Amino acid sequence: MQSIYNVLNSTGLEFLQYDFMKNAFLAILLLSPLFAFMGTIVVNNRLAFFSDSIGHSALTGIALGVLIGVGSPVWSLLLFAILYAVLLVIVKTKSLSSVDTTIGVFSSIALALSIAIFSTMGGINKYTSYLIGSLLSITPNDLMLLVIVFIIVMAYWMFYLKKVFIVGFNADIAKSRGINPIITEMTYTVLLAVVVALSIQWVGILLINSLLVLPAAAARNISKGIRQYTWISVLIALLGGLIGLVAAYYFGTAAGATIVLVLAVFYCLSFLFKKANE
Repeated sequence: MQSIYNVLNSTGLEFLQYDFMKNAFLAILLLSPLFAFMGTIVVNNRLAFFSDSIGHSALTGIALGVLIGVGSPVWSLLLFAILYAVLLVIVKTKSLSSVDTTIGVFSSIALALSIAIFSTMGGINKYTSYLIGSLLSITPNDLMLLVIVFIIVMAYWMFYLKKVFIVGFNADIAKSRGINPIITEMTYTVLLAVVVALSIQWVGILLINSLLVLPAAAARNISKGIRQYTWISVLIALLGGLIGLVAAYYFGTAAGATIVLVLAVFYCLSFLFKKANE
């Protein structure tokens, strides 16, 4: 890690002379592709409401962790997010209700449960940092965890991308090709839950869905195929993340919110480009 710090120091850039900014910079290089890759499926398979629901369920995971005395809320958050994602897929598959109705029911229950638990313990004030996140608080140990998650996501992407897109397009076609839609959707949603749960402490519950959706939505406006769609999404996520981080440093704004605003600008530009070429 020290060798990486030395390389960043040699750039001579002012904002990279502080360790917390170096950590945040490296985190952007890892988190941006993660959100971009996962976000392309979220947007393509119309799962934006689903990923937002998983983000909101994190608050319940934190509350349950505090209630049972788990040392770090992150672990209870992670376990609950995985359980929540699995149950949601199962109920969504078996229920006669529409997908958005099922997700709305789950999200409402999770949010109400978290508020009820926190109200018995004197309020949520101590854990409001999870609502907005703190990218500048990321540590070298956190970065190592991100590297592991990054490798897992890249491996999943290489071997299961086509299957996930086929399932999102048409479950019957997927079955005819020997793909099990439920297992495919389950593996993706669990992976999404892991990425969301681990990232919330740095990005925040209120912003994480924006970071998943905006790069992919912008890329979809200007791409002409899955491969192009994916890599444009990654490029937009990286540019938005780096520009947002630098802007947050110089303007003194919250890093996560600034990055989302930059990504929103990219989306608006992509939308205008799409309209101009129709």
